[in-house]
Amino acid sequence: MGHHTQHHHHNTSDGVSQRVNSPRFSGPMTRRAHSFKRNNNGSNAQTTAGTSTVCSGNGSNNNGSSNSLSLHHEIDLPLNSPRSEVGAVASVSIEGLSQRKGLWRKPSVGSMVLEFGLKERKKLGHWMFFVFCGVCLFLGVFKICATGWFGSAIETVTSDQDLSDPSTIRLKLMDQGSRDYGYMEGRSKSDRIIMTVTSDVTEHSGIWSKPNSENFTQCIDHSKNQKKRDSKTNGYILVNANGGLNQMRFGICDMVAVAKVMKATLVLPSLDHSSYWADESRFKDLFDWKHFIKTLKDDVHIVERIPPEYSGIEPFNKTPISWSKVSYYKTEVRPLLKQHKVIYFTHSDSRLANNDIQPSIQKLRCRVNYRALKYSAPIEELGNTLISRMRQNGSPYLALHLRYEKDMLAFTGCSHSLTAEEDDELGRMRYEVSHWKEKEINGTERRLLGGCPLTPRETSLLLRALGFPPSTRIYLVAGEAYGNGSMEPLKEDFPNIFSHSSLSTEEELNPFKNHQNMLAGLDYVVALQSDVFLYTYDGNMAKAVQGHRRFENFKKTISPDRMNFVKLVDEYDEGNISWKKFSSKVKKLHQDRAGGPYIREPGESPKLEESFYANPLPGCICERREEM
Repeated sequence: MGHHTQHHHHNTSDGVSQRVNSPRFSGPMTRRAHSFKRNNNGSNAQTTAGTSTVCSGNGSNNNGSSNSLSLHHEIDLPLNSPRSEVGAVASVSIEGLSQRKGLWRKPSVGSMVLEFGLKERKKLGHWMFFVFCGVCLFLGVFKICATGWFGSAIETVTSDQDLSDPSTIRLKLMDQGSRDYGYMEGRSKSDRIIMTVTSDVTEHSGIWSKPNSENFTQCIDHSKNQKKRDSKTNGYILVNANGGLNQMRFGICDMVAVAKVMKATLVLPSLDHSSYWADESRFKDLFDWKHFIKTLKDDVHIVERIPPEYSGIEPFNKTPISWSKVSYYKTEVRPLLKQHKVIYFTHSDSRLANNDIQPSIQKLRCRVNYRALKYSAPIEELGNTLISRMRQNGSPYLALHLRYEKDMLAFTGCSHSLTAEEDDELGRMRYEVSHWKEKEINGTERRLLGGCPLTPRETSLLLRALGFPPSTRIYLVAGEAYGNGSMEPLKEDFPNIFSHSSLSTEEELNPFKNHQNMLAGLDYVVALQSDVFLYTYDGNMAKAVQGHRRFENFKKTISPDRMNFVKLVDEYDEGNISWKKFSSKVKKLHQDRAGGPYIREPGESPKLEESFYANPLPGCICERREEM
């Protein structure tokens, strides 16, 4: 809300403008009148104490002669001067006058009337000054309230009112022209002003600015001297893409690269239906399969199904070694393909190393991930609709991957802030899942080492400490948070939290029911386009989205330093540091964790190193060379 300084000039019949001085000025308030110089014919200008003769619009003076007076000097009339008996004394400076004798006349009745008018105008000036100061004070207080206390309270109340009626919320969602998700026709003018102020403050804050990446660019196009794809094939590869959506996504990218290395034909991958979610979605439900085949036609031959002449061949089952080099597929697996003609890979995730892979293969993996694997039309269309609803009136939004779900907590053994009963339930689930190798886990120790997802309360503390205001619009990229009342601290601090469920109508979500992978694709689309993406744990969704955002010109992605952050949280909770100190330390801790460019380096082991799909630099992002 901008305030424009205004100078008020009150013109009187004698041509004097009243000037209200700055409140910092402690001396008497003054008014300035025009001064005059003699005309060309030598006649003198005359002034009376307390009055001044001025030129009219046509240049005539009080004696009727034209052009007898012209503007030149100023006459300062100090009000309330200690030398003044009646409150107004004129000090005159007139060019060309060598004698002051006879210049002043005795006060007349008319001058006394004018003096009374000057006193009244002085009082009026005082009152205007006080009113002006009062208005400024009111606007300042109003702005603070709008951006803080009252703004969040009003948005909370209106949000609760809106969400109380499901039919009303669906109607609101369909109104693309509304200023805000919770802003409808019944709003008062004051509500609109407060929401506009809040939006303006949020938009101009530095928390939304992206990291500097001007020296980097995408580099995944084919090289000019690349050979055309060989029309001959060594056989057909059948793939079972295992895991959740993003785990399958990584596996598909790897299998396309493997097919290239083995000079094989890839059959459209089948998807895992036996994972935790037991999702029956097919490849064609999740991805635009025709676009997938067309985009990669110059790299790999991909078919919808195996040809009839090969359908009678029993596929040779093979589980590739995890994080293998290209040489493994050339020397050990390709001979098997040539022998059996059809090979079936039982697993696809993490079957190709992150590093030490030839550049052409790395670029191919990125072409698959960022160009070929386009989501199906229903996912893309609803995803874009949700994005527009999150961006009501052009406001920014933050996508939060809050991985505080039951399966993740059971897998990691993390139960900080949960009850003993909830901890026991997570333990039972961990023992029931046979392929989870770790069973006995010290959750407290793991949390202090940074191995646990942030709790909703810890996430709220992180957002607040980084400077995000209560009015921040947050899109929740996750399933239901585990634990009774675990989300309350986050919702209390940030009431504008949305998800695909709250932003969509029942009719819009019908095609996605019982299809968790399709819903995950929906969240992926909205998270990718967010102004800020923050993840609380290094799961596959976090890796996939942050890597894609790096590829798309390094969109801001906050990567929490969980180990050091939870130590600060404990210090704050124990009363050892103030909120101001806590916030300062959190900001400093994350100043270089906003998704800016840095080189991915090999680690001690593939499990410990950074994923290629979380940071495709080097490989798919290159530094610009300065032109000489």
